[in-house]
Amino acid sequence: MAECTIFGGCVPNGPAAGCHDGTVSGTAPVELERPDVEDVVLPDTPWITIVWNDPINLMSYVTYVFQTYFNYPRKKAEKLMMDVHKRGKAVVSSGTREEMERDVEAMHSYGLWATLEKSGKGGDGKSGNA
Repeated sequence: MAECTIFGGCVPNGPAAGCHDGTVSGTAPVELERPDVEDVVLPDTPWITIVWNDPINLMSYVTYVFQTYFNYPRKKAEKLMMDVHKRGKAVVSSGTREEMERDVEAMHSYGLWATLEKSGKGGDGKSGNA
């Protein structure tokens, strides 16, 4: 008598040996659907660099830092500086975590108080929203 396999097929003696219908079955390969490139969600959530108000640095110096490091036009640098001064902070850049770590370190090297955090909004590149 034939023995049935764990896959439901039979050892090759077929139905004459008293096993199912004589077909041999097994596990067939399954084709997995691959997502389109557009459907892939990037794991790196945008991060932001925040510059905080401090009692030490002059407003003109903060403007200078924003113009020098971020290459912002004077008007944008002054607006961000005023946000820091009046609101206590300003978002001066956004991008990958690594980029924002670099920006925070640069702000520290200029003597400014800065931190990074995950952005609540999408987008990338430099931004100046507070």
